[in-house]
Amino acid sequence: MRKGELTRQAILERAVRLASRVGLQGLTIGGLAEELQLSKSGLFAHFRSKSSLEVEVLEAATALFTQVVIRPALARPRGEPRVRAIFERWMDWARSASLEGGCIFVAAAAELDDAPGPARDKLVQSEKDWLDCVAQTARTAINEGHFRPDVDPEQFATELHGIMLAYHHAARLMRDPKAEERARRAFESLLSAYRAPSA
Repeated sequence: MRKGELTRQAILERAVRLASRVGLQGLTIGGLAEELQLSKSGLFAHFRSKSSLEVEVLEAATALFTQVVIRPALARPRGEPRVRAIFERWMDWARSASLEGGCIFVAAAAELDDAPGPARDKLVQSEKDWLDCVAQTARTAINEGHFRPDVDPEQFATELHGIMLAYHHAARLMRDPKAEERARRAFESLLSAYRAPSA
C-alpha cells in the first residue's frame, strides 16, 4: 500500500471514531483536520466535499464492521452456532471502546432518515446488505435443522435487528445497567421461538 493510501486509511479510521461521537453531520473537514493535526487544504484534497467525506466514512465503517463482526461470525459452524456468533459479535461492536459514541450506523440512521442524498443511500444499502446477511444465516439454520422449516428468515433478521436497536437505546440513552442482560434474554427467547423441536 502506498503512502497516500495509508494516510487516507488512517484519516478514515479516525473519522469513523469521530463520527460515532459527533455524528456524520457534526463531522467536518476542518474539525477532522484539527483532530489529525493536518492542514485543512491537505485533507480537502483527499475528499473534495463534505458529502464525499460522509460517504467514505460510511464505507470505512462498513468495512470495519465486516472485519470485526461479519467475517468472524461467518467462520463459525453453520446453523445456530453461526446465529449466536452474529449476535455476540454484534454486541461486541455495540460496546466497542473505539466507537466512543456507540454504533455509528444507529447514530447515522437517526441523522439521515429524512435527509436524501449519497450518504443516506450508502447507509440504506449497508443496512439492507447486513439484514440480508442475517437472513441468510437464518436460512442456514433452517437447512441445518436448527430452525423450523416454516421460519421466515427476513422476519428473524428484523426481530434480531429490533433487539439490537433496543439494546443500543437502553445502553446509550437510558444508561440502563440491565441493558445487556435484557438483550441476551430477548435473544434467547427469539431463538426458542424459531428453534426446531428436535434441535
